[in-house]
Amino acid sequence: MDECSVARGPGCGTDGPPRTAGADSAAAERVSRLLSGPSGLGTSAARILDALRTAPPPPSAPAPATPEPDVLAPDALAPESPEPAVPEPEAALPVLPTPLPSPTRLGGLFSPGYAEREWGDGSFPPLYCPLTARIDDDLARVVNDRLVEWAGEVGIYADQLDRFRDTGFGRLAVLAHPETDDVDALLLAAKMNAAWWACDDYYADESDLGATPTELPPRLALVMSAMDPPPDAGGYSLRLDEAVRSDPVLVALRSATAHLKRHSGPSQLMRILNTTFQMYVSWTAYAAWRHLGELPPVWRYLAARQHDSFYTSMTLIDVVGGYQLDADLFYEPRVHRAVMQAGTASVIVNDLHSVEREAADDLPDCNVVLLIAEEEGCPLEDAVRTAVAMHNDFVHGFEDSQRELAAVPSAELQRFLLGVQSWMGGCLEWHGASDRYK
Repeated sequence: MDECSVARGPGCGTDGPPRTAGADSAAAERVSRLLSGPSGLGTSAARILDALRTAPPPPSAPAPATPEPDVLAPDALAPESPEPAVPEPEAALPVLPTPLPSPTRLGGLFSPGYAEREWGDGSFPPLYCPLTARIDDDLARVVNDRLVEWAGEVGIYADQLDRFRDTGFGRLAVLAHPETDDVDALLLAAKMNAAWWACDDYYADESDLGATPTELPPRLALVMSAMDPPPDAGGYSLRLDEAVRSDPVLVALRSATAHLKRHSGPSQLMRILNTTFQMYVSWTAYAAWRHLGELPPVWRYLAARQHDSFYTSMTLIDVVGGYQLDADLFYEPRVHRAVMQAGTASVIVNDLHSVEREAADDLPDCNVVLLIAEEEGCPLEDAVRTAVAMHNDFVHGFEDSQRELAAVPSAELQRFLLGVQSWMGGCLEWHGASDRYK
């Protein structure tokens, strides 16, 4: 495979001699095989780029020497053919069907659909959300037991392991990643989420666990070095290692990242690390507001919250599923917007279930329900209804984005978007059952 099949840029376009009708047919056949065949580690995205690179130029102009069109642009996927006898482009680029094949789960992938779902005690308006794709309590118990064993080894929640077990981060992984039955892959998701939550609890949120706003920024800087070690600096690096080994939260994050490295490719690893570090910028904003005793306006909270959402957890979807979504597809603006919509919707679910717990803290967290009630001067019940409506709008937005992107001929992208849908449904299921929110 040449460099142009994995990285786009000037010179990787359509330069070359004119194509024939036979070549057009061959290109269409290649894309058709892509849509019907199995997917591997990023191969579909690379083949799409290759197909676009070799597609014939319009008859009225020679092939351009400028960079290729956006990988998701419809006119880039279906150029006009100079030969009337050639089938219409739509025939060569059918919409991907569901279910899609999955190499790690019997029965493959499927969409259970969307519905209005009751939550809490059922007294508030329902949350419009995907239905839960899989509930497998036996598998969840296996993953959760291994997670609790790991937590004991790294030292997080050392005096609260029974409570940690009942929180059920292993069950969250099974609910949110229905594409696979692989226990080790699901354990990876459980470890990463548990480590992120431990960092949040010990450093940012829970005063009784030692969280203080003024210590948060330097602690997060150390977290980043624990997950992504800096270049060796001799004796200074030894002191860094000692600091990491002395803090159970840092040990957990380093251990979970090591597990991640066994399952991910380089771009997947850096995607997850950089998204984590992006999330920490929002945490420092919350810490400043808490330290100053200020409540941010709702718009400002939401601006920070989009980068501190379950979008971070969703970056694991293809890693856990055993495939790779090409970076150019993951970061394409429409895909990015869709995943951000889903991540923000899911974190509003967290805010809704956390209101009572967070309001009771000596230094309350920012919470969209509490902020709406304060800003609007309305009862908490009205603020909850406003937050529910906001959540539902985000989910409808994701559903619209998913429908728009369904025509993109990438099996990996369709699997990933279906994984995001499944994550939202599993997230709501987990929040409704976890002892953490009772």
